[in-house]
Amino acid sequence: MKEYKGVVADSQDTCFGYTLSIINGKWKLLIIFYLSKHGTVRYNELQRMIGKITYKTLSSTLKEMESDGLIHRKEYPQIPPKVEYSLTEKGQSLWPIIQGMCQWGEHNKEK
Repeated sequence: MKEYKGVVADSQDTCFGYTLSIINGKWKLLIIFYLSKHGTVRYNELQRMIGKITYKTLSSTLKEMESDGLIHRKEYPQIPPKVEYSLTEKGQSLWPIIQGMCQWGEHNKEK
């Protein structure tokens, strides 16, 4: 493993810093969770699943995730517009990490 020098969380030069930059933000892990559970999901369905997220926030988060290669956006040329989102292989590779986080929460959450 590469030796880390300086501030790790802010450094894109480290593997840890890169990973944090990909999953940072309030909604990305939740989006990955729902897409992992439900497969291909339309925009409005995803917004309903998440709950209290604005149209603008969800839209910008999905664009970031698409540019990072985590999700695939498929747009159908029809009226009204139909857009579906699904995880890419790279996005799916984060699922075991999220499952581990869920298991950790189950074991450590005060009952």
